[in-house]
Amino acid sequence: MGKGTREMRFKDRIETAKLLAMKLKSLWGKNPIVLGIPRGAIPMARLIADELGGDLDVVLIHKISAPLQPELAIGSVGVSGEAYRYPKIEEWGVSEEHIQSEIEKQVKLLKQRRKDYGLHEKGPELAGRTVIIVDDGIATGSTMMGAIHEVRKGKPAKVVVAAAVASEEAAERLEQAADEVVLLDQPKVFGAVGQFFQDFSQVTDEEAIRLLKDFKREKAPESPLGQAHS
Repeated sequence: MGKGTREMRFKDRIETAKLLAMKLKSLWGKNPIVLGIPRGAIPMARLIADELGGDLDVVLIHKISAPLQPELAIGSVGVSGEAYRYPKIEEWGVSEEHIQSEIEKQVKLLKQRRKDYGLHEKGPELAGRTVIIVDDGIATGSTMMGAIHEVRKGKPAKVVVAAAVASEEAAERLEQAADEVVLLDQPKVFGAVGQFFQDFSQVTDEEAIRLLKDFKREKAPESPLGQAHS
C-alpha cells in the first residue's frame, strides 16, 4: 500500500478492480466471498469475485448524515441496525435524537434495498470464510468501519478491505479494524473520491441488480489472473 505524493487518476472503477484483483491473487482458490458496498463498488466486487473464483454479495451499509449536511458522514449503520459512530461525533454536538432518527430511516431503506436486489433476507453465510469488502474509495472511513463491524458479526475467518484509494486517516483506522487493507493509492491530500477517477459515473440500482443476478461463479482449474480462462 503506497502513500501517494500526487493525485493518481484511474480510468474508471473497472480498471481499479483489475488492479485490486492482482493484489489479491493469493486468495484465488480459497473460496473468498466478495462483498461490494452499493452501489458504486458492485461492478468492482463482481469483477474481483470473477477473477478470484469467489462468491459475490453485498454488505448493506449507509452513512449517518450530519444535521443540515447530508453529504457529511458522522457514522454508518448496517441492515442489522447496529451503528458505527465516528470518533469525533461527541465533539460535534450531534444529538442522540438525530442519530436514532437517522438509524431508523436508513435501516428501513437498507432492508428494502436487499429485497429489491433479490438477495436472501438474512444475508450471506460468512462463518469461517475470507471476506473481501470492496469500495471504490474511502474518505472518512465511517462507511467501511460500519461494514467491517457488520461483517464481523458473521464470524468470518478473515476480513480484507479493498479499495482504489483511501485517506491516510481512514487507512490507519481501518488497519486496526480489518485483518488486511489493500489499496492502490493513499494520497497525502484527499478531497473527494471522484477526483481520483477520470470516469466516476453513478452506478444505478438497475445496473447493480443486473450484475448481481447475472453473476455466475466460474470454477477454473488454474488461476485466471494473467492466464486464459478455461
